[in-house]
Amino acid sequence: MPRERLKFPGSQDSQLAGWLETPDVAPTAYAIFCHCFTCSKDIKAAGRISRALAERGIAVLRFDFTGIGESEGDFAETDFSSNLDDLVAAADFLRREREAPRLLVGHSLGGAAVLAAAARIPEVAAVATIAAPSDTEHLRNTLVRLSPELEARGEAEVDLGGGRPFRIRKQLLDDLSEDHLQRTLADLHKPVLLFHSPLDRTVGIANAERLFLAAKHPKSFVSLDKADHLLSDERDACHAGDVLAAWAQRYL
Repeated sequence: MPRERLKFPGSQDSQLAGWLETPDVAPTAYAIFCHCFTCSKDIKAAGRISRALAERGIAVLRFDFTGIGESEGDFAETDFSSNLDDLVAAADFLRREREAPRLLVGHSLGGAAVLAAAARIPEVAAVATIAAPSDTEHLRNTLVRLSPELEARGEAEVDLGGGRPFRIRKQLLDDLSEDHLQRTLADLHKPVLLFHSPLDRTVGIANAERLFLAAKHPKSFVSLDKADHLLSDERDACHAGDVLAAWAQRYL
């Protein structure tokens, strides 16, 4: 499948880096894939799922949020709201240069982002999440647990187990405390597909239950069986991509 490296302006006047996976023929639709917190567009699961969609005719832009991966900017100056603005900026770029996205896909906190930002992209016809939290408070509590001094000092380096610590400021904690999902999800009125593993130890399966109950029909849930949070087993990522592609065809 053809793949093109792209750069476009993000929400903080920094250049964001992305890959555009395209089918061998003219795309039937465009999608955006949002990565998990402190991951990047190059996480293996993102590539596998994007290619599965491209094989079904859906072009996919996966990009790095500000300060992550190959994107410019200072990660410490970002928060969940700026991630939403980056997502909207990616949609604006596609609308100008190719075609507005009709499908949003997000992994973990990226899943929360696509749910929260979908209403800001009028062309979106469907939204899918993978291992998404039911609220952003989940990440806030995790960050405070890993670095208790963060609240008092207002800034700290937090190691999330990826081999590289990230400098995080209290502005992120304050933003994560806001209700970004529940009211938005109830008013979304777009088809939603939720993927989650019952064995996910990072974001528990109860999050999927809460999201499913809050969403309006049409809504669907797919169990990822024994998958881990990052879908590190190629078979799990490919399965999610195949099911997602088949489901999306109905709405695109």
